[in-house]
Amino acid sequence: MRPLTKQFFHDNLLGLSLTLIGVLCLALSVMLNVGHHDFSRLALAEGGLDGPDIEILERQNRAYERIADTVTPSIVNIRTTQVIKVQQSPFFSDPFFKQFFGDMFPQVPRRQYENALGSGVIVNPDGYIVTNNHVIQRASDIEVMLRDKRTFKGKVVGRDPQTDLAVVKIEAGDLPTVPLGDSSNLRVGDTVMAFGNPFGLNFTVTRGSVSALGRSAPDLEKLENFIQTDAAINPGNSGGALVNVRGQVIGIPTWIVSGNAGPGGQGGFIGLGFAIPSDTVKHVMQDLIKTGKVSRGYLGVKIGSLDAKLARQFNVPDTSGALVEELTAGGPADKAGLKEGDVVRKLNGQTVESSDQLMAMVANSNPGTTVTLEVLREGRPMEVRVALGERPANLPVAAGLGKAPLEGTLRGLSVQNLAPAMREQLGLPSNVKGVVISEVDPSSPAAHAGLQPGDVIESINRHPVTSVADFTRLAAQAKGETLLRVNRGGESQFLVLSPGGGDNDGGDEEQ
Repeated sequence: MRPLTKQFFHDNLLGLSLTLIGVLCLALSVMLNVGHHDFSRLALAEGGLDGPDIEILERQNRAYERIADTVTPSIVNIRTTQVIKVQQSPFFSDPFFKQFFGDMFPQVPRRQYENALGSGVIVNPDGYIVTNNHVIQRASDIEVMLRDKRTFKGKVVGRDPQTDLAVVKIEAGDLPTVPLGDSSNLRVGDTVMAFGNPFGLNFTVTRGSVSALGRSAPDLEKLENFIQTDAAINPGNSGGALVNVRGQVIGIPTWIVSGNAGPGGQGGFIGLGFAIPSDTVKHVMQDLIKTGKVSRGYLGVKIGSLDAKLARQFNVPDTSGALVEELTAGGPADKAGLKEGDVVRKLNGQTVESSDQLMAMVANSNPGTTVTLEVLREGRPMEVRVALGERPANLPVAAGLGKAPLEGTLRGLSVQNLAPAMREQLGLPSNVKGVVISEVDPSSPAAHAGLQPGDVIESINRHPVTSVADFTRLAAQAKGETLLRVNRGGESQFLVLSPGGGDNDGGDEEQ
């Protein structure tokens, strides 16, 4: 074959050029055809699903987005600072000590600071915010940050440890608010959304459902009727909002059951969160804003829940309701004609599932309110109308347990009702009536007077004590020297307690 030369290319330049152009056009056509198929497939992948069912879900998403957009501006971030005084040995500041040891032992600051994070809900455009008591109870400084990043100094208006609620005020006006709904209308399975600042991740929204109602926590010192939810709640959500599909607050998240999943070992979400119902929040919030304290309704009964055996004994068809175990003599329920053994099934038409629920329903009512109780008495239905009294400030939440006021002569005493088993254990005759001391603060006037666990207080200032309710009421009135009649091991004696914890003037001859 003859080799290609420059003369060949020169003589055939036009033909070669046309051939090259043809090849390039063919290649470009192939590429465009392949690209067309690829782009078609890409467009199909990006198109996603459609149809009536998908449109329903899209409408739901838009509804949730609307709720989030409406509620979030009313949620605040609460940052608190607590000053902790640190005890240090006086040797560290002694010149003689320093002469020998120099700076080997560095000085520990006398004050240290702890910061905590929580959430709150703006319930009034003038700057009133509802949160949890445990978020602010030890705070020396409260900083509130709004959704628009503005920050304000918060002032505690009032707090209520028994419900773990508090109200904080900031000096601001025309603030966005969110309405409080009716938690009594909640049903298990309802969709809810939780708003707050978990682990400091500001203004987070999660969604879930109502898992259960009327739950209790393992804290006998609180009024409990919690909403259980699986909407994700974590540390920092406390004091935030649990909201229904109408954008109404129906609960304030307060505690969780958790695993150790947090950044610093704090508990993390495992699907068990609990919120204070909005019906409780309304009552507590209004009282705290008006007076700084909470007034609660009072029946004057000791109540318990039913099990299957008790239900059979009292001729009740199931275990719903609250069993009246004891009446306070002269109390509202006693005056209205309620009897021991009655089972309260409804209050003002609302079903009572347990003793905890009845206690919360009564406490959420105002003193002086007349309520209608639907009860079963030996299986027979009847109605009892009761004009509620005012719950004593130091009345115990747990049935049969009580504490004296934090101030007063009987401070530092915890007592319980004298149950038959306790009477037998202490060897007391049947005619001894009173409350049993379960705990004595070593620094209290009672400890100085020689009182000890197991002693039975029979009277206070000559007034008989037959129940914890009697003790709580009389202890609140004991401000100066207080005369007690105390039974120890079946023998009674009088003791005089001085409010300052001074010498005791005991002996039967005292009075």
